[in-house]
Amino acid sequence: MNFDLQFGAHVAEALKNNTPIVALETTVVTHGMAYPSNLETALTMENAVKEAGACPATLGIVDGQVTVGLTEEQLKDFATSERGSIAKCSRRDFAPLLGKNQSGSLTVAGTMIVAAAAKIDIFATGGIGGVHRGHPFDVSADLTELGKTPVAVVCAGAKSILDLPLTLEVLETQGVPIVGYQTKNLPAFYTRDSGLALPHSVDNIAEAAATYTAWRDLGADSGLLFTNPVPEADALSNDEMETIIDKAIAEADANNIKGAAVTPFVLGKVVELSEGRSLKANIALLINNAKLAGEIAVAAKR
Repeated sequence: MNFDLQFGAHVAEALKNNTPIVALETTVVTHGMAYPSNLETALTMENAVKEAGACPATLGIVDGQVTVGLTEEQLKDFATSERGSIAKCSRRDFAPLLGKNQSGSLTVAGTMIVAAAAKIDIFATGGIGGVHRGHPFDVSADLTELGKTPVAVVCAGAKSILDLPLTLEVLETQGVPIVGYQTKNLPAFYTRDSGLALPHSVDNIAEAAATYTAWRDLGADSGLLFTNPVPEADALSNDEMETIIDKAIAEADANNIKGAAVTPFVLGKVVELSEGRSLKANIALLINNAKLAGEIAVAAKR
């Protein structure tokens, strides 16, 4: 896509100085968490990237302007906005939002698209979307975007509320390389190990950076997925999470909640049923992924 990009001053400076840049999303700010946790987490993620030696670029649409590197004031505006007043933006949503000069928070797919347009090829998020449990035709646009947009994504696997085996099958079909960071199995967002084997893994930053560099040098036309488990101290158990997720999904089905509304509803219900421990895990894995993305970007600097 061809965008009229507005670069934040810190990102423009990083581009000028050839400082590695890591893209960050905004959907977690407007739809993933409540204020002030959303703002605090977004700023802490930016700081984690900075501490690794890279420049954070949080991406979003501000009043119809695609912005690469929101200011702290803009992030606060997003964080304190009335829920639902800022639309989630995936591939299908850019033209309607830009045509009406509306603001938009970028999903994983939306962030990948803007990052690629800005020539930023690494991005840290929480968990990617996937195939919904019990609804195998409800497939997140994140998966198809990973199949056609060359941006490396650092995540804690796919969200636990999804059908993880089917999600891996779709990623394989899309030709997306999946690399576990210090894990041979797919992490499952709130939990460290889904029990599903991954085709590739790396043991340290040097190996991750070498993989990232090789992918970049190949001129790949698909994304690269690094899966990084939630820190052990903040992880929940698989058995507990399965019980909670089953209850949350059953409630979503009972309320006839479908499509894009499913994930935020179920994630909110998971926070409630876990008495806030899932939120703590979510925050920890977001920060951990931002740190790893920054370290990979710096280690692979040209």
